Amino acid sequence: MGAIFQAILLGALALLLVSAGVEDVRFRTIANAKNAAIALGAPVWWWATGMALWPDIAIQIGCAGIVFALFIVVFAMNMMGGGDVKLIGALALWLPLAPLLRMLILMSLLGGALTLLMLLHNRLRRRESAAAIEVPYGVAITLGALIVLYEPILNRIG
Repeated sequence: MGAIFQAILLGALALLLVSAGVEDVRFRTIANAKNAAIALGAPVWWWATGMALWPDIAIQIGCAGIVFALFIVVFAMNMMGGGDVKLIGALALWLPLAPLLRMLILMSLLGGALTLLMLLHNRLRRRESAAAIEVPYGVAITLGALIVLYEPILNRIG
């Protein structure tokens, strides 16, 4: 029963992530409700996976706080939207340190590729506007997280 419940939680997380990515593409925003659902699902995940309050959950919350604080700086520099920062912080509550770092690296690489594709698209359509393009970074965050979650989902079910 525990493995099935964990698979359901990971499936719900994956659906919320895909929904956030799609929403970011369509509207260039990620709803606070989605970020809150992801963040509030983390304690259920901790319970379902049997994480100890000390040191496991304390480390998880500490790492998430540090990641969130770092990305608030990125937001303050106007390099990322608030919904993106909240999504990264919420995901940090779910992912242990090593997978979190992998997700952040993948997110950065995918975000860079997405930015280049959008710049190329604008060039090909001859849009020479002085305004900066708005990159739906939620897509890169979603893809990075789904790639990192892919292996644990299969390991837990199989």
